[in-house]
Amino acid sequence: MTGLAHAGAGPARPPQEAPQEAAQVGKPAPVRSRSRAPMRTSMLPRRSRLSVLVFLVPPLLVYALAVLLPIGQSLVLSLFRWDGITDMSFVGVDNYVKMLTRDDVFWTSFRNALGYLAICLVLQLGGALVVAGLLTALPRARELVKTLYLLPAVISTVAIALLFQRLYSLEPVGLLNQALAWVGLENLQTAWLSDVSTVLAAVSVPEGWRFTGLYMLIIYAALIAVPSELEEAARLDGASWWQIFWRIRFPYIRPVWITTTVMATTFALRGFDIPYLLTNGGPGQSSELLTTYMYKTAFVHTDYGYASAISVFIVLECLVAVGLIFLIFRRRDDS
Repeated sequence: MTGLAHAGAGPARPPQEAPQEAAQVGKPAPVRSRSRAPMRTSMLPRRSRLSVLVFLVPPLLVYALAVLLPIGQSLVLSLFRWDGITDMSFVGVDNYVKMLTRDDVFWTSFRNALGYLAICLVLQLGGALVVAGLLTALPRARELVKTLYLLPAVISTVAIALLFQRLYSLEPVGLLNQALAWVGLENLQTAWLSDVSTVLAAVSVPEGWRFTGLYMLIIYAALIAVPSELEEAARLDGASWWQIFWRIRFPYIRPVWITTTVMATTFALRGFDIPYLLTNGGPGQSSELLTTYMYKTAFVHTDYGYASAISVFIVLECLVAVGLIFLIFRRRDDS
């Protein structure tokens, strides 16, 4: 029995371990360090990353060939004087010096481009925001209104130019001048596309009207995503409609607003077709834009080197404008 008892109790422990075990009674067990698995550097597994690269490479190649390569060619060509037939003559930065210091038409076109940009932004972004806000409160016929506002974006540019030529016409009387006569403002009737004081606004309005519906759809999609609980809570607290918009709605759609601002700005700075079709930069240079001036420099005066320098300036202008937009909104976020 004694042997069985000793056998069931297991092997005898050394006497020196007993005090140590007694001293450890009542103390928390030591935490054993677990070997942590190494953190992954990417959220995607290796196979998924490979799939992403496979799908990204073709569009990146197309972008490089269709956008980056022509920009690089224009940058190289801007350092030469070339009429398209004879041999190219290297002139260095003389085209840029001429553009910035000796060309008054360039600076006139630049000022006109800024005015064109301002009018387009007011019409496109301001009009899109107002219409999108009204659509959120419209109980019926939303789809019809969205379709009507989006329709100009899918109409041919030539058709839009011909339409506004008829609207602005003085002889025969167009719709705009006829409407002024109906309300007793005959003294305001003018040839809108031939008057130096009105031609820049006249060529800017069609461009602004054309893309208002596109930006309206983008902003409307962002507005309907704003949580209604936030607006209801603000109304219960006595907030006005302006406070709800400025404190709740606009901060929520800020990323979308930045994107639409960048799109509208770059499109307006590169605007060409409607001003060229309506006035061809006239009368004089009162509606000349950088894009129309670049086109005429290249294909009318056959000075491809100088036209390339103007095109490089337009690219830099767009990059600077985008940088300013992000800088302005970042400062507002910080404040």
